[in-house]
Amino acid sequence: MNPDTRDEIVAHLADYQSAVEIGIGNHPDVAGALADAGTVVTATDIRPRKVPTNVRFVLDDVTNPDSTVYENCDVVYSLNIPPELHRPALSVAKACDSVFCFTTLGGDQPSVPVRRETISGETLFWARE
Repeated sequence: MNPDTRDEIVAHLADYQSAVEIGIGNHPDVAGALADAGTVVTATDIRPRKVPTNVRFVLDDVTNPDSTVYENCDVVYSLNIPPELHRPALSVAKACDSVFCFTTLGGDQPSVPVRRETISGETLFWARE
């Protein structure tokens, strides 16, 4: 990820005390930088992933989520999330009364209502504020 994009995403999320990243994959740079900024970060994925030591990792599938993973989080976010996971991720955010924002894969459009925000090299979609 472009460092400017990473820094802008972190700047948008750093005011939240706790965050859960859905589907961290092999790109833990935002989660790590967000944790460095003082946010308590949990990362999830359907496969075991390496994350920075200041980020907690939990195996979880957003289509069949473990609600305890998301309890008391302030923001749920996902980077490059495919359209078929937009609704399940939004449902998780609603269930835990959290903000939900995400980025998509290239030209994919959001499959849920959003507010769009242009940042360096990316669009940040806010589905729940």
